[in-house]
Amino acid sequence: MKRTFVLLIAAMLVTVTAANAQSRSANSSTYTTALGLKFYPTGITVKHFITDKHALEGIGYFYNYGSRITGLYEIYGNINNAPGLRWYIGPGAHIGFYNTRYGGGSSAGVDGVLGLDYKFTNAPLNLSLDWQPSFEFGNNFNNGFVGSWGGFGIRYTF
Repeated sequence: MKRTFVLLIAAMLVTVTAANAQSRSANSSTYTTALGLKFYPTGITVKHFITDKHALEGIGYFYNYGSRITGLYEIYGNINNAPGLRWYIGPGAHIGFYNTRYGGGSSAGVDGVLGLDYKFTNAPLNLSLDWQPSFEFGNNFNNGFVGSWGGFGIRYTF
């Protein structure tokens, strides 16, 4: 009985904390964590702010050539007279695996990112637009500079 009561109290605390965080995210122009999709190529993205001006972003791309996992460290700055809109820049790295139809093999590389991030004030929604150039090393057709990565992201904020 005592264990059931403790579990019930813990569940209530988790629910209240999650609801409070969700409410705070929906009603402000900042957020702590966001999960969504990034287009070109299509990928799953999760972004988490470790401070107000520093975030970590992980992106899993899945496309007809294979897959690529990217990790980015992003530094944010505000844009004057544009509430909710911020610029960001930062370094990162990736590892990719390519289908035999497109040369096969794997690769690793260093990345950069330059973009804009917008958080809607009255909705738990975040949009981003960025350019993610990289330099790739590996045994496939994409060795060297690749400037075609980046794209449009849409995320649900927590």
